[in-house]
Amino acid sequence: MRRTISVVNQKGGSGKTTTVVNLAAALVERGRKVLVVDLDSQASASSWLGVKDGGRGLLDALTGNGSIADLVTNGSNGSISVVPSSSWLVGVEKALASEVGAETILRKELDRLPNSWDYILLDCPPSLGVLTVNALAAAHEVLVPVEAHVMALQGLAALLKTVDVVKDRLSPALAVSGIVACRVDGRTRLALDVVDRLRERFGTLVFKTIIRENVRVAEAYSFAAPITEYDSRSAGAEDYRALAAEVIRQEKTP
Repeated sequence: MRRTISVVNQKGGSGKTTTVVNLAAALVERGRKVLVVDLDSQASASSWLGVKDGGRGLLDALTGNGSIADLVTNGSNGSISVVPSSSWLVGVEKALASEVGAETILRKELDRLPNSWDYILLDCPPSLGVLTVNALAAAHEVLVPVEAHVMALQGLAALLKTVDVVKDRLSPALAVSGIVACRVDGRTRLALDVVDRLRERFGTLVFKTIIRENVRVAEAYSFAAPITEYDSRSAGAEDYRALAAEVIRQEKTP
C-alpha cells in the first residue's frame, strides 16, 4: 500500500526539505520507489534534485487547469520522481481563497496518480496555509522535523493541534508517523536537552534516529545530490539511512 507522508513544520529552517530529499534517497537505496511533491514556492527540493523551474505547472494543476500526473519528472539521479515547484506557487493562496473544497484539491490529484510509487513525500511550505492543509488532507501520515533548539519546541504543539483538526474534519485516517530531531549538535548540552525534552513529552512518536549537524549535508545541496550520493560515508548519510530503516519498519506495523 502506497504511503503518502507530509513533511511539515511551520517554522522555517527546521529541515523539511533536507529531510524529504535525503529520506527519499535513502528509501530508494532500500528498494522503494519514491515520488517527491514540492509544495514550497522556494522550490528548494526541486533544485536539490536537479529539476529546473516547474513554471506554472503545479499552480495550474491545483487551480483546475492541469494535472499533477503530467508534471512528474525524474530527478538528476534518475531514481527519484519529482513534481517540481516554482515561484508561481506564491499565487495559490489567493487563487484558492474562494474555491469550495479547496482543502482537498491535492488529495484528488494524488488519487489520480498511477500506483507507481511506494512513497509520496510532500515537502510543505513553512506556514500553516492552504497548501499545508492540502498536504495534510492528502496524506496518510505526518512526519515532523524539529530543529534541536528550544525555540523550535514552541510551535510544535500548535502544529500537532492543526493535524488533529485536519484529521477530525478532512482526513480521519491521518496520523503522526513520527517526529525527528534535526541539526543536532552533540557538542552542545542545549541540543541534547531539546532531544530529551522531545522524548519526555512525545514518547514513542519521536524517532530513535537523530539527524546530526553535518556540513556535508549543506554542501550536497550545492551539488544537486542527496547526501547518500554526495558523501556516502558521511554522518549525514548514515543518519538518513537509519531514519529510512525506521520508516520502513513502520510498514510492518498493523
